[in-house]
Amino acid sequence: MRIDIATLFPEMCETYLSCSIIGRARESGAVKITCHDIRDYTDDKHRRVDDKPYGGGTGMVMQAEPVYSCIESIVNKSNCQLVYMSPQGRPLNQELVKELAREQHLVILCGHYEGIDSRVFEELDFMEVSVGDYVVTGGELPALILTDAVTRLQEGVLPDESAYTCDSHWNGLLEHPLYTRPEVWRGKAVPEVLISGHHAKIEEWKKRESLRVTDEKRPDLYELHKNDKNDF
Repeated sequence: MRIDIATLFPEMCETYLSCSIIGRARESGAVKITCHDIRDYTDDKHRRVDDKPYGGGTGMVMQAEPVYSCIESIVNKSNCQLVYMSPQGRPLNQELVKELAREQHLVILCGHYEGIDSRVFEELDFMEVSVGDYVVTGGELPALILTDAVTRLQEGVLPDESAYTCDSHWNGLLEHPLYTRPEVWRGKAVPEVLISGHHAKIEEWKKRESLRVTDEKRPDLYELHKNDKNDF
């Protein structure tokens, strides 16, 4: 998979994308991620890419031409999915992550300040994606969330599919509780079934606990899966 991120702050993105699982995935070639500085596409000698909004209001608006030129240079007639990180967009959930993870090429645009001149979106066909019903300073953090989520589903990034298919939200439920050594910590013992070696009983425990945790923390999700408890 190829992911291109258009941003005013490529160094911010690179810091995160060079670490941990994502960093190793880039090094191995499992995914190609490139950050592009939108300021490189302005004719302004001070590298300015924003101006005051027409109609008044506080803050500044990113100009259309630098953004458009940056995206155009990345796309270059290739078949890709354009994504704009926006609080007005489609809510990001695991199903949308799965959908975007199947794309061969994602181009993610990060807005900043008050936003981007709307004529860019009249000219280019972006899918708008939101990471929640709130506003942050810029699109960089949301873009990194999306990049991380789709990258970990790519072949060769994690050991195998079981590394993510048991995660919360993969099948609509939350993950069961997790334990590691020591077996007893501050008087609290690991559930006996997990050290029993009985794989069928362990799997049954995980499913039951997954339903319990979902019911406790996300009753809205539990309502969609409460009949699953009849399966064991």
